Amino acid sequence: MMKKRPLAENAGSFRQNPFASLNPRMTIGNIVADPLRVHGIGSERERRDRVTEVLGLVGLDASFVNRYPHQFSGGQRQRIGIARALVMSPSLIVCDEPVSALDVSIQAQILNLLADLRKSLGLAYLFIGHDLAVVRHIADRVAVMYLGRLMEVADRDSIYRRPRHPYTRALLAAVHVPDPIVERRRQVAPLVGEIPSPSAPPSGCRFSTRCPLREALGGPERCTTDEPLLRDLGGGHLVACHFAEQIEMNDERTTAAVGSTAPSPSEREAP
Repeated sequence: MMKKRPLAENAGSFRQNPFASLNPRMTIGNIVADPLRVHGIGSERERRDRVTEVLGLVGLDASFVNRYPHQFSGGQRQRIGIARALVMSPSLIVCDEPVSALDVSIQAQILNLLADLRKSLGLAYLFIGHDLAVVRHIADRVAVMYLGRLMEVADRDSIYRRPRHPYTRALLAAVHVPDPIVERRRQVAPLVGEIPSPSAPPSGCRFSTRCPLREALGGPERCTTDEPLLRDLGGGHLVACHFAEQIEMNDERTTAAVGSTAPSPSEREAP
């Protein structure tokens, strides 16, 4: 039996580009076994057995161990990356844009694989992505960031059905609806202004220079002087906005500034 690792090491990760993340000079067997070798876990035979096991978990044949990365498609390479993350039996996996470099049909396969592994192995994912449909499909709880700061944190259904931060509302308003009739009817006003430099962010709220809610409220000075902290608006729905309550109190005025808010649940379903 392979020895256990410290809890602090109980995490894995895989990245956005499956073509650049695998060493072209190493066989697949060596790539997947490398974390075990680095941590001194198991004998060579035990490592080979573990590699065979995790390749099977991600839908790859054990005979692939002696092949090189250039012999695989993008989807297969991403499966190899997942196998490498799984080989140490982690409880948490960091998924950094794991499907953005893949074709849509391959994206669906990888997302379904991640969902199956989560159920069968009891995994937790920290999923980083910009495709809001993919995030809604895979996530249980969503955090929205802007210039390195958390703007809103809530469970998936709350944040998609009732966004409480102007930036989240603008993001969801920009999502295309897969219905040409509904899409033609929607009126979306894009955010104005340039995104500030992350190395020199504006004072106060980082979104203040582009915030339609601030504009609708007459430009309160507090937005540019005091940085808002995440606060609970109820039910664990956290928002970093001084005037988050005003979004719904002045919904018509705010909507006119933002454009169409997030599509209704019937219009915006996860893939």
